[in-house]
Amino acid sequence: MPEPPVREARPPGPAVPGTRHGRQRPPSRRSVLTVAAAGAGAALASALSACSAVGGSPGGVTLTFSWWGNDDRASRTEKAVRLFEEENPGITVRTSNGDFGAYMQKLATQAAGGGIPDVAQLDYRQISQYAGGGALLRLDEVLSGGAIRTSEMDREFLRTGTYEDRQYAVPMGRGITGYAYNAALYRKAGIRTPRPSWTWREWADANERITALGLKAPDGRPFTGANDNGPNEDIFETWLRSRGGRLYASQTALGFTEDDLTGFWTFCDDLRRAGSVASSKDTVQASSIETSPMGRGLAAADFTWDAPFPGYVGLLGEDVRFAPVPTADGRAGSYFKASMLLGIGAGTSHPEEAARLVDFLLNDVRAGDILGFTRSTPPNRVIAARVAKTLTGPEREIYRYARTMEKYGLAAPPTAPPRGDVPIQSAFTRAYQRVLYDLATPRQAARELIDEANRELRP
Repeated sequence: MPEPPVREARPPGPAVPGTRHGRQRPPSRRSVLTVAAAGAGAALASALSACSAVGGSPGGVTLTFSWWGNDDRASRTEKAVRLFEEENPGITVRTSNGDFGAYMQKLATQAAGGGIPDVAQLDYRQISQYAGGGALLRLDEVLSGGAIRTSEMDREFLRTGTYEDRQYAVPMGRGITGYAYNAALYRKAGIRTPRPSWTWREWADANERITALGLKAPDGRPFTGANDNGPNEDIFETWLRSRGGRLYASQTALGFTEDDLTGFWTFCDDLRRAGSVASSKDTVQASSIETSPMGRGLAAADFTWDAPFPGYVGLLGEDVRFAPVPTADGRAGSYFKASMLLGIGAGTSHPEEAARLVDFLLNDVRAGDILGFTRSTPPNRVIAARVAKTLTGPEREIYRYARTMEKYGLAAPPTAPPRGDVPIQSAFTRAYQRVLYDLATPRQAARELIDEANRELRP
């Protein structure tokens, strides 16, 4: 996908409440929070201009820091935080973490209640929601002043943490999409190792050849080529980008048409009806690696991001490898996405110390050694190259895969999606499920999804 057009930055100046019919409206809670967050960011930049990023700090400061992830990520993060406390006497960090779903709900509740943690791990789908709602501290001045260093990060990749051309979060990991696939079964079916330039048609042919082997799943049902891509908005975005399209044209407009989505869902529906991909029942049951068609021994491949990929190797063995997402005539739709980001709560009482913690986690080589690739590839290039020397197994394969795709050439990543993206993503899955159960044709479902998406994106 070509890089989305960059809107001109707003000129500096105070926010002005809107007017209607010649009468001034009182500022909304959202606008008040947004102005406060901007002011806090400027104040932080001013305060930090007189001291270094690693200088002393007033005693008695307690920061809150939360994230989601598995036990390994939790233990490594705790260890890095304890090192930060040792390096910054007087600062105590109170941590909390949980699984993804529970964490998302808790953070949303905290934001609605007026305050997310001082430092919070964020999914890129949350940036617009929380930045637009005034829950995140604006970081432009913090970054330009060097309090959070970004010189070793790719500038285009850094844009994934922006909203309306302002920086509100900084990537903590760099992820990329791919396919986990059973290399032994691909060899058995005579399918050559997928290359970065392989096409969607070749992927479909591979699924057909796997199915033609006549293998049986553990429960006796026919073994298929892959998961059904239809319910997954991420795969649709990759499909779109490989054709020169994009998911969103702006914060208030879709970047695709009814024909685009109909074509994608028709492609998926035809493969499912032919038995080349997972059945409707198995598709709707998938909510994790363990419950996916591949994880349950029902399919040879599954679309996945790089960070979860090692879970497939642990579950199914060393024959599982990581392949590029198919292209449209050689044009890749994949991009390097922030696997997660770090933001600072707009209501923090300790913005200087919060920025210091973020900078430490992203840029201190000792923290990098501890955290490793638990959040995918570190965004700091120096730390990524350093840690890569210690990688083995699937993590090393992920790093090599990313390097391969860098050389192949990928378009710049989009900025954070609009505030309506989370409900649109859920609506996307629901709409395709109507196709799965013959309640709608691909075109009818596409029309329904676009109508609902347009309502969510309405200013």
